[in-house]
Amino acid sequence: MTLIQRLVVSLLPKRWSDAIRAESQSWVLRCSVCGTARSVWDMGGIRYKAASVGRRVVVRCGQCGKFREMSLERKPTNPL
Repeated sequence: MTLIQRLVVSLLPKRWSDAIRAESQSWVLRCSVCGTARSVWDMGGIRYKAASVGRRVVVRCGQCGKFREMSLERKPTNPL
């Protein structure tokens, strides 16, 4: 975990930190070259109460090993 993730988990109430972690894991970054997808949380980030469509960011791809433009997508949720 990154420093900011450790601070969120240690300083906030468990219910809040669990919600932040779950929502951050529902956002994925997909590499434009190899198609690999990883959650924002797994890449060391936090994304909570956010909304964006078509956003692209430049980060290092874990598969390619190079900085790539990645699309930020939200995993579809299962309605009950």
